[in-house]
Amino acid sequence: MKTPNAAPAAQKTAWPPAAETAALRAKHVLPLPGPMFARPIQIVEGRMQRLYDENGKEYLDGFAGVATVQIGHSHPRFVKALKDQIDLLQHAPPLYLHPSTGNFAKRLADKAKTVNPDMDCVFFTNSGSEANEMAAFLAKTHTQRHEFVAVQRSYHGRTLMTVAVSGQHTWRNMAPYPSGVAFAPTDYAYRSGGTPEESTRAALNGLAETLKTATSGRIAGFYAETILGVGGIITPGPDYFREASELVRKHGGLYICDEVQTGVARTGEHYFGIEHWGAKPDIIVMAKGLGNGYPIGAVITTPEIAASVKGLLHYNTYGGGCMAMAAASAVMDVVEDEGLAGNAAKVGARLSGALKKIKDERVGEVRGKGLMIGVELVKSAKTKEPAPELTAAVVERMKDLGVLVGKGGLEGNTVRIQPPLIITEADADRIVGALGEALADAA
Repeated sequence: MKTPNAAPAAQKTAWPPAAETAALRAKHVLPLPGPMFARPIQIVEGRMQRLYDENGKEYLDGFAGVATVQIGHSHPRFVKALKDQIDLLQHAPPLYLHPSTGNFAKRLADKAKTVNPDMDCVFFTNSGSEANEMAAFLAKTHTQRHEFVAVQRSYHGRTLMTVAVSGQHTWRNMAPYPSGVAFAPTDYAYRSGGTPEESTRAALNGLAETLKTATSGRIAGFYAETILGVGGIITPGPDYFREASELVRKHGGLYICDEVQTGVARTGEHYFGIEHWGAKPDIIVMAKGLGNGYPIGAVITTPEIAASVKGLLHYNTYGGGCMAMAAASAVMDVVEDEGLAGNAAKVGARLSGALKKIKDERVGEVRGKGLMIGVELVKSAKTKEPAPELTAAVVERMKDLGVLVGKGGLEGNTVRIQPPLIITEADADRIVGALGEALADAA
């Protein structure tokens, strides 16, 4: 592979060595996951789909800061919007009026009308975790019930409530949790042992059984990611969400659609991932790509559900702040004006198609939609035994080749490819080439 070009700006600053930065972080920062690689890298600059370390080495960003940098690093329109806003006003709490909050809330609600014509109310937060927490508050208050059903292998955040509805033992480390959460099976065709249609039917039957046996039969809500991101880009069948939401409503619950990773055109063609499934959410939760790296989350719902919390004191100092609104508005502008939903569909199809052609029995499955793609690696096609060590080695080697991707799945054996939506077909080919080379090297 060609040696990437260096970034001139990155070379003009005297950055500390990566080892020094790692030592400071280890000593003074609360322990965090990572660094991701056995040989960590220090990223100091970003330009669109490219990242650069302190030595000026270029990397193709195939992970978008964990599915967050939707329109690219330092996109000129995004940077200008933030600079223009900070020159005028940096912060105004919700105690005061600012036109940007209502304006962007209306734009977002109008987008959501494509999945539910009644969507008209938005609450802004600082993160996806907080937005999912707010969704639980809305559901409990509206239904006057407290039980929830969630999906195995799911991930919804790092608050007590969102950990409680996350279906992975690796993240469930904050007990005791709020009571009244039950889990339904995942529509995970690759691991189900049957056809995709049989997998969906089994998952729906499992949801029905969970509602009947693990709840009171009258629930507050059903949490579900449109595609399970942290869980390994697990992609449900075409009938799953429509039938699951109908089943949940028969038990009095609201369908809470977690679009933290799938929203903002990531799955291609549409602004919301759930549009591919034709289901009708009661609450949509968003974050990540909504702000292109600027902290923002959002909960979108109907006036009827929103009215349930009227008179109950709730507040967010930063929610809907003018800087966050400037960031989110710029992202939506770029997504619309540059046709990024279409680009995600086109480039994603090329990327997914090429990945499926890799001749290696350790590639168990390639799945996802648009530019949200998972490559599940196994020890052999026959046994389907997860290969987390291989996955770690492949991700590490791809980094050395100048391509950054992520890893996920409960067993840690899925390569996550979720780049900025601006990538080109040539970038897609580079990702495929790096993954193929890394697999060969790991043999």
